Amino acid sequence: MKNSYLIVWLSVLSLTTCNQPAVSENDGTIQVPALEIEFNKAQIIATADSYLTQEPVPITSATCVRSAGGIHDFYSEGDYWWPNPEDPEGPYIRRDGKTNPENFTAHRQAMRNLNCWVAALVAAYEITGDEKYAAHALRHLKAFFLDPATLMNPNLLYAQAIKGKVSGRGIGIIDTIHLIEVTKAIEILARRGYLKGESLAGLKEWFAAYATWMNTHPYGLDEKDHGNNHSTWWAAQLAAFARLTGQEDLREVAQQQFKKLLAAQMAPDGSFPEEMERTKPYNYSLFNLEGYAVLCELASTPTENLWMYEGPNGSIRKAWDFMLPYVKDKSTWIKPPDVQHFDELPIQTTGLLLTAIAYDDPQMLSIWQQLDPTRTSEEVNRNYPIREPTLWVVTQ
Repeated sequence: MKNSYLIVWLSVLSLTTCNQPAVSENDGTIQVPALEIEFNKAQIIATADSYLTQEPVPITSATCVRSAGGIHDFYSEGDYWWPNPEDPEGPYIRRDGKTNPENFTAHRQAMRNLNCWVAALVAAYEITGDEKYAAHALRHLKAFFLDPATLMNPNLLYAQAIKGKVSGRGIGIIDTIHLIEVTKAIEILARRGYLKGESLAGLKEWFAAYATWMNTHPYGLDEKDHGNNHSTWWAAQLAAFARLTGQEDLREVAQQQFKKLLAAQMAPDGSFPEEMERTKPYNYSLFNLEGYAVLCELASTPTENLWMYEGPNGSIRKAWDFMLPYVKDKSTWIKPPDVQHFDELPIQTTGLLLTAIAYDDPQMLSIWQQLDPTRTSEEVNRNYPIREPTLWVVTQ
């Protein structure tokens, strides 16, 4: 076996991809029966090395005159809302599935970058034990969540605003799906003893405040019951943040939400009708499945295995079985092509791998192995927020 590679036998590991494949927790192999795959350790380290000179970019680095909030308030605009040609200065109008390129996206990009940089750095720290990676990751975390001059307020009062209509909306909460993997990185830094004391307490306090806001503010409750992928990813976020902070009551809320959503969303054939009716049914069906897989992974407990939960129309396995033929051969897709980015999907994602592992399914893993992890546009990048496999391997 080459030194730059690790061979991992998978059956209970949780892995994802950013721009590189996963590695094991140590310098040898993880011996778990069933499924074998190689990951490039050297590539992960090289990626992290490229970020060591990257300065933090908190949300205070950019502002938008259309935001009703302050410099510490996250701000974004509804994707599919455009100027009205008949009233250019009036309220925006909706064009489903077509993203307005003139929207303010700097805060979204800052959050995605935080995810990518911190995940890669902590992965390299886990592999090498070199604290330079952990130290740089902590710089990013402190700037984004703890430094009074640059921190983000723990709410989303001004997310997915629409010019001329609303200053913020509950569905904006989907913007923070990119913090899910950040909590994984924080867990690893804490588990290894690098992150502790006031910094760890401060990060937990931030995520506890945000999780509580999600489950109490009208915007959060709107998103919880919004339906389709928004509610799925609301629950996945709540599970992630509650797991970090130890808020078991909120983790249980996420479990119950999984059961409620599976019953409401999945048809007897395993499809998601709300996603299939969109102008991008292929993307949204896969996106929703990704959220369910992350939710199952994070909200399951020894006494409540959501992977095996049977709703009125079956388990989440049925939904994956519905989509897998179209993942393997997209030319057989039963709906018209998505209006945007159809040629860029599917990609190799966490959700499919987690599902293959949960059901110990070599055929499903084989499909995952054949997919390309490359994210060829920001649209695809923002829809798949779990990027770094190593973080998911070592937390099992």
